[in-house]
Amino acid sequence: MSKDNQAMNILIQLLLGGIAVFITQYLLPGVHVESFWTGVVVAALIALLNLTIKPILIVLTIPITIITLGLFLLAINAILILLAAQIIPGFTVDGFWWALLFGLILGLVNSLLGVSFGR
Repeated sequence: MSKDNQAMNILIQLLLGGIAVFITQYLLPGVHVESFWTGVVVAALIALLNLTIKPILIVLTIPITIITLGLFLLAINAILILLAAQIIPGFTVDGFWWALLFGLILGLVNSLLGVSFGR
Protein backbone atom coordinates (compact mmCIF):
# COMPACT_ATOMS: atom_id res chain seq x y z
CA MET A 1 0.00 0.00 0.00
CA SER A 2 1.42 3.37 -0.96
CA LYS A 3 1.91 6.22 1.48
CA ASP A 4 -0.87 8.22 -0.19
CA ASN A 5 -3.30 5.33 0.32
CA GLN A 6 -2.20 4.96 3.95
CA ALA A 7 -2.69 8.67 4.60
CA MET A 8 -6.12 8.59 2.99
CA ASN A 9 -7.06 5.50 5.00
CA ILE A 10 -6.01 7.20 8.25
CA LEU A 11 -8.00 10.32 7.34
CA ILE A 12 -11.10 8.25 6.52
CA GLN A 13 -10.75 6.30 9.79
CA LEU A 14 -10.48 9.56 11.76
CA LEU A 15 -13.55 11.01 10.07
CA LEU A 16 -15.51 7.81 10.75
CA GLY A 17 -14.24 7.92 14.33
CA GLY A 18 -15.56 11.48 14.63
CA ILE A 19 -18.92 10.35 13.30
CA ALA A 20 -18.93 7.51 15.86
CA VAL A 21 -18.14 9.94 18.70
CA PHE A 22 -20.89 12.28 17.53
CA ILE A 23 -23.45 9.45 17.26
CA THR A 24 -22.48 8.15 20.70
CA GLN A 25 -22.80 11.55 22.37
CA TYR A 26 -26.23 11.90 20.77
CA LEU A 27 -27.30 8.66 22.49
CA LEU A 28 -25.92 9.57 25.93
CA PRO A 29 -27.16 12.65 27.82
CA GLY A 30 -24.09 12.64 30.10
CA VAL A 31 -21.61 13.18 27.25
CA HIS A 32 -21.33 16.46 25.36
CA VAL A 33 -19.38 17.15 22.17
CA GLU A 34 -19.39 20.74 20.94
CA SER A 35 -19.00 20.07 17.20
CA PHE A 36 -18.21 17.38 14.66
CA TRP A 37 -14.58 18.50 14.49
CA THR A 38 -14.30 18.23 18.25
CA GLY A 39 -15.53 14.65 17.80
CA VAL A 40 -12.76 14.01 15.27
CA VAL A 41 -10.19 15.35 17.75
CA VAL A 42 -11.71 13.16 20.49
CA ALA A 43 -11.45 10.09 18.24
CA ALA A 44 -7.83 10.92 17.40
CA LEU A 45 -6.85 11.51 21.03
CA ILE A 46 -8.58 8.35 22.26
CA ALA A 47 -6.76 6.36 19.55
CA LEU A 48 -3.46 7.96 20.61
CA LEU A 49 -4.11 7.26 24.30
CA ASN A 50 -5.02 3.66 23.45
CA LEU A 51 -1.72 3.26 21.61
CA THR A 52 0.51 4.88 24.23
CA ILE A 53 -0.90 4.98 27.76
CA LYS A 54 -3.31 2.04 27.74
CA PRO A 55 -0.64 -0.69 27.35
CA ILE A 56 1.27 0.77 30.31
CA LEU A 57 -1.87 0.85 32.45
CA ILE A 58 -2.70 -2.72 31.48
CA VAL A 59 0.72 -3.96 32.56
CA LEU A 60 0.58 -2.01 35.84
CA THR A 61 -2.88 -3.38 36.69
CA ILE A 62 -2.43 -7.04 35.71
CA PRO A 63 -3.29 -8.40 39.21
CA ILE A 64 -6.58 -6.48 39.52
CA THR A 65 -7.44 -7.29 35.90
CA ILE A 66 -6.97 -11.00 36.59
CA ILE A 67 -9.00 -10.83 39.81
CA THR A 68 -11.87 -9.08 38.00
CA LEU A 69 -11.62 -11.47 35.05
CA GLY A 70 -10.76 -8.62 32.68
CA LEU A 71 -13.58 -6.28 33.68
CA PHE A 72 -11.06 -3.75 35.01
CA LEU A 73 -10.12 -3.05 31.38
CA LEU A 74 -13.47 -1.27 31.09
CA ALA A 75 -12.42 0.99 33.96
CA ILE A 76 -9.14 1.73 32.18
CA ASN A 77 -11.10 2.75 29.07
CA ALA A 78 -13.33 5.01 31.18
CA ILE A 79 -10.28 6.62 32.80
CA LEU A 80 -8.76 7.33 29.38
CA ILE A 81 -12.03 8.89 28.21
CA LEU A 82 -12.12 11.09 31.30
CA LEU A 83 -8.51 12.09 30.58
CA ALA A 84 -9.49 13.02 27.02
CA ALA A 85 -12.37 15.09 28.42
CA GLN A 86 -9.89 17.00 30.59
CA ILE A 87 -7.58 17.70 27.64
CA ILE A 88 -10.04 18.61 24.87
CA PRO A 89 -12.12 21.76 25.22
CA GLY A 90 -15.66 21.21 23.98
CA PHE A 91 -15.76 17.57 25.12
CA THR A 92 -17.25 16.89 28.54
CA VAL A 93 -18.27 13.73 30.34
CA ASP A 94 -20.45 14.04 33.44
CA GLY A 95 -18.77 11.26 35.41
CA PHE A 96 -17.10 7.86 35.52
CA TRP A 97 -20.25 5.87 34.72
CA TRP A 98 -21.02 8.04 31.68
CA ALA A 99 -17.42 7.52 30.53
CA LEU A 100 -17.79 3.76 30.98
CA LEU A 101 -21.03 3.74 29.00
CA PHE A 102 -19.51 6.05 26.37
CA GLY A 103 -16.60 3.63 25.90
CA LEU A 104 -18.91 0.63 25.50
CA ILE A 105 -21.27 2.32 23.05
CA LEU A 106 -18.41 3.99 21.15
CA GLY A 107 -16.83 0.57 20.64
CA LEU A 108 -20.11 -0.78 19.32
CA VAL A 109 -20.68 2.18 16.98
CA ASN A 110 -17.06 2.01 15.78
CA SER A 111 -17.47 -1.65 14.92
CA LEU A 112 -20.73 -0.95 13.08
CA LEU A 113 -19.02 1.78 11.05
CA GLY A 114 -15.96 -0.36 10.40
CA VAL A 115 -13.54 1.92 12.23
CA SER A 116 -10.31 0.23 13.22
CA PHE A 117 -7.47 2.39 14.46
CA GLY A 118 -5.33 -0.70 15.07
CA ARG A 119 -4.64 -1.52 11.40
